[in-house]
This record gives sequence, C-alpha cells and structure tokens, in this order.
Amino acid sequence: MKTHLTIEEVAKHTGLTAYTLRYYERISLIAPVGRGASGHRRYAASDMAWIAFLLRLRTTQMPIGMMQTFARLRGMGDATIPARRRLLEDHLRTTLAEIDAMRHAAQALAEKIAHYQAIEQSADHHCDA
Repeated sequence: MKTHLTIEEVAKHTGLTAYTLRYYERISLIAPVGRGASGHRRYAASDMAWIAFLLRLRTTQMPIGMMQTFARLRGMGDATIPARRRLLEDHLRTTLAEIDAMRHAAQALAEKIAHYQAIEQSADHHCDA
C-alpha cells in the first residue's frame, strides 16, 4: 500500500465516504490529517490503523460521543491508558449484554418459526385427507 493515501483512496479502502472522513476529522474522531503540497489530505498508515479501530468500535454500536471521548483521551497520551481501558471495559460489558439479548430474541424467533411450520405442516396433512 502507498505510504500516504488520498481521501478518495481511504474512502474506497474503508467503505466510508469522503464526507464521513471529513466529518470524523471535524468532530475530532480523527486527528487533523497531514496535507500534501497541494493542500489535499494525505492519510498515513497510522491514520489508517486508527480509522480501522474506529470502524471496529462502530461495529459494536459504540455511540459517537463515547468514541469522541476515547479519541480525546488517546490524544492526551499514555497517562490516559487506564481511563481508555475502563471506557472499553464498560463498552464491552454493554456489548456482551446486547449480544445476549439478541441471542434470546433470535431463539424466540426460531421458536415462533418452528411453531408456524408445525401449523403449516398440520394444515397440509389435513388438506391431503
């Protein structure tokens, strides 16, 4: 991969739009991105690694405000590692609880589907008689 990517290349690589990347920078989820001689953004490997982490947080449904808090703490350096860890631990607990709730909901759906299948099969047998 090139050492510095344009916003269009980053958008293509991450699935985010250029608008979203600019928005993330504007709300301080992404630190100000370096600029080339032309003044256009040039994303470094470290920017890409951070964006990949943000995407993982987004997948877990972490609210943007919490992501901003994490980004702010990260920007303050290693002294904030305990606070960042606690934030991630809290979010992990929330995520695991949501996964558990989704499993229960999925099980209820599967049971309802099985119930309807049984009714349909019973109706089919009655029609054959």
